Amino acid sequence: METTIVSYLAAWPSRDLIVAAHQQLTHEWWEHHRMNFEVFVSQLVVQEASTGDQQASQRRLQIIKQLPLLELTESAVALARALVEEGPIPERSVTDALHIAVATVHGMDFILTWNCTHLANATMRNGIMAVCRSHEYEPPVICTPEELMEE
Repeated sequence: METTIVSYLAAWPSRDLIVAAHQQLTHEWWEHHRMNFEVFVSQLVVQEASTGDQQASQRRLQIIKQLPLLELTESAVALARALVEEGPIPERSVTDALHIAVATVHGMDFILTWNCTHLANATMRNGIMAVCRSHEYEPPVICTPEELMEE
């Protein structure tokens, strides 16, 4: 699970209709569908969740405190570097590459995110998969909570 999910769970309801809908879908997934998955976060998510407004960061950290932690390994750093140097992730978005790399190196099936700029982005998917596979890793499916809701 990537940081945008935690942020939407902890945030006050937005007045922006799209953000509010994403928040609602995130809460619905968390409350009704999360139990169908083993949910992990990375050290990077903990670090990002710790920043900003102190009350908000406390709410975010409370949500993730019981979740298993994926280590930021040398292999993940190397794969993140490759995603930037060889692939579709821009240099200014190294954190996004790290989210992908940590989940990939640890063999996660999914990355759950609302970051549709560099993560859950259909135009980047093939490039991400190609770089991961060229480094002998099977990439996870990168998707939004809405895509992981079963009837």
